[in-house]
Amino acid sequence: MHPFTKNPHRTLISLSIPVLLSMTAEPLTALIDTAFIASLGAIPLAALGVGTTVLSSLFWVFNFLSIGAQTEVAQADGEGHPEKASGIASLSLTMAFGFGILLILLILPNANWIAAQMGASGEVQAKAVSYMQIRTYGAPALLLMLVTFGVLRGLQDMRTPLYIAVGVNALNILLDWTFVFGIGIFPKMGVPGSALASTISQWLGALVGLLVISKKLGLSPSFTFSKAKKLLKVGGDLFVRTGLLTFFLAFTTRTATTIGADAGAAHQAIRQVFLFTGLALDAYASTVQSLVGYFIGKDSLNWAKKVANVGLKWSFWTGLSLGTLMWFGRDLVIGLLVPASAIVVFLPAWAISTLSQPINAIAFLTDGVHWGTGDYRFLRNAMIVATSIGALGILLIDPNSSHALLWVWIVMLAWATIRALFGWGRVWLKKGIWAGL
Repeated sequence: MHPFTKNPHRTLISLSIPVLLSMTAEPLTALIDTAFIASLGAIPLAALGVGTTVLSSLFWVFNFLSIGAQTEVAQADGEGHPEKASGIASLSLTMAFGFGILLILLILPNANWIAAQMGASGEVQAKAVSYMQIRTYGAPALLLMLVTFGVLRGLQDMRTPLYIAVGVNALNILLDWTFVFGIGIFPKMGVPGSALASTISQWLGALVGLLVISKKLGLSPSFTFSKAKKLLKVGGDLFVRTGLLTFFLAFTTRTATTIGADAGAAHQAIRQVFLFTGLALDAYASTVQSLVGYFIGKDSLNWAKKVANVGLKWSFWTGLSLGTLMWFGRDLVIGLLVPASAIVVFLPAWAISTLSQPINAIAFLTDGVHWGTGDYRFLRNAMIVATSIGALGILLIDPNSSHALLWVWIVMLAWATIRALFGWGRVWLKKGIWAGL
């Protein structure tokens, strides 16, 4: 008997907490990286911003390897076929390494052009190029780590990814201090030192992850082209979905900026908190993905729906709690992040963002449910509909209106609501795979 069938709530929470902690490790390390480089001056900080923005966007494209591996391994685990899970893990890891090498070949000769396209020039461009070129050598390692985490979470081992993430990020901070500022025999490297620290840390993390996977499942070369084609198809659907999500968030940011400096500043403050609260909701989604995949593999739709129900309750109430904390903590956010001149436009938009948290919770959670069933095309189509309507709503906003930023966040709330309705309706109206209930 799976522990969820005996203690569903306890099982969900015990699996979600390590996921949340591992997800917050990297943003905290990035914040420390930024603080180190910021102490060197504006030019190094601007170069770091260019380099991290470019590489993060490129690496995110390949997150489909992790999502696909997590679902496939979870379903194989539910079926009781460890050899199948081993083949999926081996294929995903091989593809991750191959795509990592491809990124090296693409970025190294084009780093200067890429930095220029990001608006960098002079010393900022030179430092950004050196950062990207060094950090790119860690691309295979980062993709291997993504897949390793997906495979382990597919096996419902949420603690090992946490241990690896904490270890990698702690080492990264130590090496950052050593290479950026120069300690002992190591010269002061500045921005390139930060890239070298990340690259070394990620390769060590990838090697540890490979050893863990080898011990748990074994690594097998018995995979076929058809299986690789399936993962690439998943990648196509998730690429469209992720691209539309990124586009919509960037579009809303651009719109807020065109409204005026105060609106842009207020929007940035709200967006940063909005993205951080998303980590808690995403932890539930990742856990639900593994549990749903497991029960789908066992051909138990009823238990898969039970996972969805329990996950929805926890995610919704967490979203409601986060929204409440955001509202009563608005003075703290204003003091830390909002210029005095932007407070007037900030408060109405902030109120809408707090109201959106429970809706976001449903959207995130149902994403995890449909990842678990492998319903990627549905998620793609739902995002196409939501983003098309949302983009139209943003275009209709009058940037000269005194309530323009408020309307931006109202449209974002509508965008999240559409995604939540699609995600919720497919399960509880028994559509797609759920029609068998």
